[in-house]
Amino acid sequence: MLKINENKFLMLSLIALFSCMGIQASAQKKTANYIKPDLKIKKGLSDDQLLDLVQKQTFRYFWDFAHPASGMARERSNRSFDYGDEVVTTGGTGFGVMATIVASERKFITREQAAAHTKKIVDFLWKADMFHGAFPHWLNGETGKVIRFSPKDDGADIVETAFLFQGLLTAKQYYTADNAVERDIRNKITWMWEGIEWDWFTQNQNVLYWHWSPNNGWSMNHQIKGWNECLMTYVLAAASPKNSISRRVYDDGFTNNNTFYNGKKYFDTTLPLGFEYGGPLFFAHYSFLGLDPRGLNDGKADYFEQNKAHTLINRAYCIENPKGYKGYSANSWGLTASDSWQGYAAHSPTEDLGVITPTAALSSFPYTPEYSMQALRHFYENKGDQIWTEYGFADAFSEQHNWVAKSHLAIDQGPIIVMIENYRSGLLWKLFMSNPDIKAGLTKLGFKSPAINK
Repeated sequence: MLKINENKFLMLSLIALFSCMGIQASAQKKTANYIKPDLKIKKGLSDDQLLDLVQKQTFRYFWDFAHPASGMARERSNRSFDYGDEVVTTGGTGFGVMATIVASERKFITREQAAAHTKKIVDFLWKADMFHGAFPHWLNGETGKVIRFSPKDDGADIVETAFLFQGLLTAKQYYTADNAVERDIRNKITWMWEGIEWDWFTQNQNVLYWHWSPNNGWSMNHQIKGWNECLMTYVLAAASPKNSISRRVYDDGFTNNNTFYNGKKYFDTTLPLGFEYGGPLFFAHYSFLGLDPRGLNDGKADYFEQNKAHTLINRAYCIENPKGYKGYSANSWGLTASDSWQGYAAHSPTEDLGVITPTAALSSFPYTPEYSMQALRHFYENKGDQIWTEYGFADAFSEQHNWVAKSHLAIDQGPIIVMIENYRSGLLWKLFMSNPDIKAGLTKLGFKSPAINK
């Protein structure tokens, strides 16, 4: 996000400043579906045992802490800007839908439980507020009514909608059984997917606009330009079977600006795209929970190499540690947007507040498996008594400031589960990339990928 999305980050910072020390929201009462947390730190686990444990415990955020009425993912585990416990997030729910597929395959829950939970979410969305087919960033998890994210952000958010449908389209490919529950999941996802008016969000220009409000129209006027986390938005807009954008919207809108290309070397690693030193690491995660970067190339970059370079530069910066922060090392690294000791921030080498965010290294397992495992073992075995919780790792910590977040965020927890699984089995990549609409959309935008021809 950084400069491109500075308005949104400003609002996030204000929200988090008031909420980081908020009252912990109460999770659902224990039911037959309850997954018992394992809080005792165990030394000597194998890599697979440790990955299983982290995926399972982190999944509790989307299972035991899901909103009881809707099944949607709560924005965070502490109260969001004093709105109470009803705030659910659309993008984070998309990540949670994918995490539920992992939980089913890993036998943390049964497939029937996973399908029932996903149907609960889909049924809720079917009746919730939407605008030209797109959903808002936040919904009231009880009523389905929009909760404004900022004074003028009270309508459609097509980036959050893209992250939601990244998960839902993956679910459509997974829940293929010929029974009433899974048929209903597939049908409702298809109907909602086909109803999103992606082309309308161009305002007849060659660029997508992030927001539209029924009360404020296009007044936020925020064009989606890269390089950042928003690639998925353009891929889905091109993939739409009824309301797609042209390739020119992608070429002129997302890639044709002075923040897309880079080409410089940092710590002996060339970075093809993006900001100085790469920006926060979620750029390499959010759009790639479903979009398989392996061999993905549109003539502008090889996206696996882009994400790997970004991760290596982020880690190398933490090792060099030019600001001399306590706790940075080859085993303790990872700068990305998260809570911090002074509010929400887009942590990166150019915005370094001395805060390590576990999702940064753990969601990078596909790109740097050896280094990510080193970080995981350090976070769990050495720091676990401070940062290991009932929902996996705390959102962030700072040894420099003797601070550990009392929060978990859906958009940070979800990628840990999903990207670890993509490293282990490629499961979510295989599912998402098997969707015929996605293959057609990528082809339309000029992408090549081994998965497109499968």
